[in-house]
Amino acid sequence: MKTIHKFRLEPGKEPTTLSLREGYRVVRSEYIVPHKAVYLWVEQPLNVTTPTLERQFRVAYSGEPVPDHFEYVDTALDPFGPEAYHVFAVPADEDSTTISPMGEGASNDDLARRNWQPTALS
Repeated sequence: MKTIHKFRLEPGKEPTTLSLREGYRVVRSEYIVPHKAVYLWVEQPLNVTTPTLERQFRVAYSGEPVPDHFEYVDTALDPFGPEAYHVFAVPADEDSTTISPMGEGASNDDLARRNWQPTALS
C-alpha cells in the first residue's frame, strides 16, 4: 500500500529536510494562500519496514540562483501575487542522507561549500 503526505517547505537559503520512505515520489507542489507557504505532496510506501531517508528540498524565487546540480522538481504559483516559487531537490549525495531520525538540515557552512551564491533578495 501507499499514501500521499503533505509537507510544508520553508523558503530561504536553508533547505527543508524531510524524512521520507525509500521509493518516495514527489507528485505536486502548490502555494497555499491562507498559509502563505509552499507545500509539497509526496507519494510514499506505507510499509513500516521500508527504510526512511532524509531528503532536502530548497524553495527559490524566480531569478534567484541555485547550484547547477540541484534538481528542479516543480513550480508553485501565488494566484494573487507576482511570485513564483521553484522547488529544487538537493542531490542525495550532497544532503545529509541518513536513516531515521530526522537531522538538522544544512548549515550555512554546508551552503558555502556547495558554492551557494547570495542574491539581492536575501
